[in-house]
Amino acid sequence: MSFALLFSGQGTQHPDMLPWLADDAIVHAMCERLATPDWRSAITDARWAERNTHAQMLLTGLALAAWHQISAALPAPSAIAGYSVGELAAFSAAGVFDAECALALSGRRAEAMDRCAEQAPGGLLAVGGLDGEAIDRICGNTGVAVAIRIGVGSVVLGGPHARLDQAELAAASLGARCTRLRVGVASHTPWMHEAADDFLRTLSAVRFNAPRTALFSNAIDRVHDETSARKALSVQIASTVRWDECMENIHARRPSCVLEIGPGQALARMWNERYPDIPARSCDEFRSTAGIAKWVVGLAGDERP
Repeated sequence: MSFALLFSGQGTQHPDMLPWLADDAIVHAMCERLATPDWRSAITDARWAERNTHAQMLLTGLALAAWHQISAALPAPSAIAGYSVGELAAFSAAGVFDAECALALSGRRAEAMDRCAEQAPGGLLAVGGLDGEAIDRICGNTGVAVAIRIGVGSVVLGGPHARLDQAELAAASLGARCTRLRVGVASHTPWMHEAADDFLRTLSAVRFNAPRTALFSNAIDRVHDETSARKALSVQIASTVRWDECMENIHARRPSCVLEIGPGQALARMWNERYPDIPARSCDEFRSTAGIAKWVVGLAGDERP
């Protein structure tokens, strides 16, 4: 019996997220880096919360604090993955680097992406209800790129704002469901190539450990060692997030349940729609760490040494 761990991405952060989360050392370190004494108050300002440098560090720090506070009551996960910036928390949870390093890297990652966005402002558009051929035509006609592959009929497109406007009109005319995401950069698209190169240079100075558990990447499948970890974290900034394949890789390990760490329930919902035979929930649904542990252990068992 086992469970899998997923770390949320950007765009669903809210002031009431993780209501059970205590202000521990990781939270204090994050707040110090963000120059705010109270992250819950700061996040009520939508402009502050959606700023890339704030959002990426906030999500990384809170996810790692959350995992630190519940992990002692749980067995070790059998597989870990992170969605977009959630990979930093995922890699840290897998033992590749510590929480302080993850926080520092989240700031450098956001800064590198923001520099690219200054040259080519862009964003992301979620599109649902179209097949692959229709998506390919829209990309070819408007010049946008597939930023995230979620599943059959569900993708996120990225590119400059004017191109995204055209893509949204084209998709809506075909009956698609379209939602602009609260992200101010064209993440996971070729417009971020310079950011990926910049971040790789940052990562070259960081000491990496081999993951302690099965760790799956958005860009290169499974991460086995220091070299593949560096490549995975840099490449995904400018290439398509293959979240559909991440989910397939985790499902192949047949966990008893899946726990999402982060705000909202987006990843848990995606999982449940795709694999209803294995339940998934987000820790944002619970009111206490005890409730989270009871649910996971009830399904996965307690295999702590």
